[in-house]
This record gives sequence, structure tokens and C-alpha cells, in this order.
Amino acid sequence: MMNKYESIIIINPNVDEAGLKALEEKFTGLINENGKVESVEEMGKRKLAYDIKKFKEATYVLFNFEAKPELITELERVYRITDDVIKFITVKVEK
Repeated sequence: MMNKYESIIIINPNVDEAGLKALEEKFTGLINENGKVESVEEMGKRKLAYDIKKFKEATYVLFNFEAKPELITELERVYRITDDVIKFITVKVEK
């Protein structure tokens, strides 16, 4: 059974364009192994409401996808061990 999810990741502002593309591809690939990415929206650099790991701004990327619930655990584990991801949240989208 596939559920719809929305995952937003906040990336270190010092990551360049090539680095962003690499991260995007890494996570898209991971999701596509056990689900289906519907859209990836790069939201650009934004000022943070409060400092996170001493950063005042960061780059936001939003993933909309369908996946089995088991994938979320693995996806968030990979987010945690990826140094350039400073914060993330994944929510289930109700139909």
C-alpha cells in the first residue's frame, strides 16, 4: 500500500549548485527504489526563523512522493547521516 508524503529538507547554505543537484538525485533515487517521486521543488535560499547549527539562512528542497511506510524510516536515517542536511521533516499527506 502506497501513501502520499511530503518531505522538506533544509540544506547547508554553502552547498553549491552541483552539490544541490547531487543531493537531490541521491534522495530521488532512494525514494524511487521503493516508491515514486511526483515532484521536486527547489525553493531556494531563505532566512531561517532561528539559527540552526549557526546558520542564519539555508536552502529548502521539497519532495512530493508516494511510498510504502517502511521507506520513511530509511529515508530519514539517510537524511540524518548526510552532513549537508541540517533539518528535515516528512509528513503523510491526507487524500
